[in-house]
Amino acid sequence: MLTPPVTEKRPTERTHHGDVVIDHYEWLRDKDDPAVIAHLEEENAYTKAKTRHLSLLQEQVFEEIKNRTKETDLSVPTREGDWWYYSRTVEGLQYGIHCRVAARAADDWEPPAIPEDGSPLPGEQVLLDDNVEAEGHEFFSLGSFDVTGDGTMLLFGVDVEGDERYTIRLRDLSGSGREFDDEIPGTAAGALFDPSGRYVFYTTVDDAWRPDTVWRHEVGTPASADVTVFHEPDERFWLGVGLTRSRRYLVLEAGSHVTSESWLLDAADPTGEFRVVWPRRDGVEYDVEHVVAGGKDRLLVIHNEGDAVNFELVSVAADDPQGDRRMLLPHDPRMRIEAAHGFRDFVALEYRRDGLPRVAIAKVPADGLPADATPDDTLHELAFDEELFSAGVGANPDWAQPSLRIGFGSFVTPSMVIDVDVASGDRTVRKQQPVLGDYHPERYAQRREWATAPDGTQVPISLVYRHDLVTLGEPAPTLLYGYGSYEHAIDPGFGIPRLSLLDRGMVFAIAHVRGGGEMGRLWYEHGKKLHKKHTFTDFIAAAEHLVDRDVTTPDHLVAQGGSAGGLLMGAVANLAPRLFAGIVAEVPFVDPLTSILDPSLPLTVIEWDEWGNPLDDPEVYAYMKSYAPVENVHAVGYPRILAITSLNDTRVLYVEPAKWVARLREVGADPLLKIEMAAGHGGVSGRYAAWRERAFANAWIIDAAGAHPSGE
Repeated sequence: MLTPPVTEKRPTERTHHGDVVIDHYEWLRDKDDPAVIAHLEEENAYTKAKTRHLSLLQEQVFEEIKNRTKETDLSVPTREGDWWYYSRTVEGLQYGIHCRVAARAADDWEPPAIPEDGSPLPGEQVLLDDNVEAEGHEFFSLGSFDVTGDGTMLLFGVDVEGDERYTIRLRDLSGSGREFDDEIPGTAAGALFDPSGRYVFYTTVDDAWRPDTVWRHEVGTPASADVTVFHEPDERFWLGVGLTRSRRYLVLEAGSHVTSESWLLDAADPTGEFRVVWPRRDGVEYDVEHVVAGGKDRLLVIHNEGDAVNFELVSVAADDPQGDRRMLLPHDPRMRIEAAHGFRDFVALEYRRDGLPRVAIAKVPADGLPADATPDDTLHELAFDEELFSAGVGANPDWAQPSLRIGFGSFVTPSMVIDVDVASGDRTVRKQQPVLGDYHPERYAQRREWATAPDGTQVPISLVYRHDLVTLGEPAPTLLYGYGSYEHAIDPGFGIPRLSLLDRGMVFAIAHVRGGGEMGRLWYEHGKKLHKKHTFTDFIAAAEHLVDRDVTTPDHLVAQGGSAGGLLMGAVANLAPRLFAGIVAEVPFVDPLTSILDPSLPLTVIEWDEWGNPLDDPEVYAYMKSYAPVENVHAVGYPRILAITSLNDTRVLYVEPAKWVARLREVGADPLLKIEMAAGHGGVSGRYAAWRERAFANAWIIDAAGAHPSGE
């Protein structure tokens, strides 16, 4: 009989607000301790042994994912300047290859046709082959990728540990292909060239993994000579640097979870001083985008100042952004404005209404609109004929392009890349995600239902299933997914790995719980800080709804969530363990109180705006302790639990699920812990490795839900 690892107890005392807690497993935090690594390896060995009976199913699911995926393929080329940029994959290779071909003419906006066999385009220039860069490394991630405006130099940043710290290198693209001596270690993602190509702007992180400093590097000089452009001392704020699509301004952005601030610099003067757009005010968030109206530089500003809880859109003069505002799109309680994209001749807007993400195209008059204007006066929404869908603005880097590229998809419709001609409104499908084998969309159905939360709130649930295998009202194995934090929405989307569940007669459901952003900003506000428990009770209400409507039964219902969704999994395991046959928690934030109490840990201070500050506020401390999964493990019949994490994760440290698993074993549960020893928050790198990890989780889900392992 297999015996689970025994986690040694080494008591550590934690005292806050008069509350004394003895933590027996805090010692697991030290990954430099050989005893910790030995314990984690023992956990992996136990998980492998306990799931050995699933090996054949795992391999079968992996092959299904692989055989449905077009392994040699190209992305739709995207034009920027004089080039069409794209990436391609090759059968047998883990990573992508980044390429370009020259544009035929200045006014030619028709992208090159994609060869059916996925072969390189005529005249292709390979810019970066990730497979070559990844040689000799267990992990590889590309965090920065940019090309100078004249197309002669490449910047790329690589992480080979999984800790999200990237080394920047520069490469000549004009003929020699040589790498420059410039090398900048320890950067965050998102570095870029200024329009001249003479300078690189990048960010670095502090000890808490917070991007806190923006630097300017002059090409051809040592990194030691780089200049600090801006430092953000407030530990609640992240920094980022970018360039407007017009290439007119460099933009610095600082943001917490509730407050933001932006600065602009004329890109023609890259060594000049940035100037603030709107000085930060606590609780006010805004984003800026450059447009030209009436021959003058203006800024579109999306903000939530005053009562604009769902944000509104105004226009201000670029040279006097704190002056008069011109209302373009007033606040609408039905519509959460999320992004504005400025082009030479039009503006694209992203927003959500009725729980779905949408896109509209508008021309913004130079003199603004009257204060009583409505959204219908300015927006031309792109309509689609599916009940559930996701639409969003895709890659559109060129200021002068006459069309807008969008992405569209649903639970049953593989994702599409569509170009919309702004002048005519005509749409051209450039590509639809290929699904090889026997996939027929008409076999699948998607629908939305509503659960009633304990306080009466109606919580949306999205369902997708094969209607020839599942009849709603006749219980079927079901996977219920949830997240519910940071205003992040889990929107309808297609996934090849999910087909391995659906084709075995499973229902896939998403509980769109509060704390996410599906239903507008208040949906988020009502699921954070001292309202956080709504996230958990909403998910339980969704599960109970599925059981009450005979979609499934507790013996066949599995829950899944990752990161903050892993916190959700830990909480519902404590609150409603008998409602689920299994729970999958990926990189789970299950020891939030310990983490949020320690300002020295990565990202903690930033997180206070999301969870509250238990260090200084006894009410927040007591509230978090009342739901924190590790703190609330108790003697009850827990379902099967699988926790998946990564040793080098800097966002949710591996120690959290390790401690959770140890606590669960104390009360007689038999959870499994699978830890990737060379990966970060996003898991393993390389597509085949990622497919194997997904196959492992899906096989476990199929088994826990009691679905037929062989499918149809």
